Amino acid sequence: MELFPPLTHFYNAIANDARIGTAHISLYIALFQQWNLNKGENPILIERNHMMKAAKINSRHTYNQCMNNLHEFGYIIYEPAANNVVLSKVKLNYCENEK
Repeated sequence: MELFPPLTHFYNAIANDARIGTAHISLYIALFQQWNLNKGENPILIERNHMMKAAKINSRHTYNQCMNNLHEFGYIIYEPAANNVVLSKVKLNYCENEK
């Protein structure tokens, strides 16, 4: 019995994707946890500092690069906030119909 199909879908998708590194995976898992805490709501609203801490990413450059890569590679749809007052929006593509 598979308990978390979205996680399995993600891992199957990245299995042969050489562009994905450990920081990408860590960030996706942090996003996945936020999705889980939000009871499966998709898209999720995120705050950069919280996601960086959860993903154990210390560099804003690495965080931004990973978010943009995950978006570019089709794993998420990322809508960055225009300023620090507004939260960014992320849709996890492997969690679309899961609740």
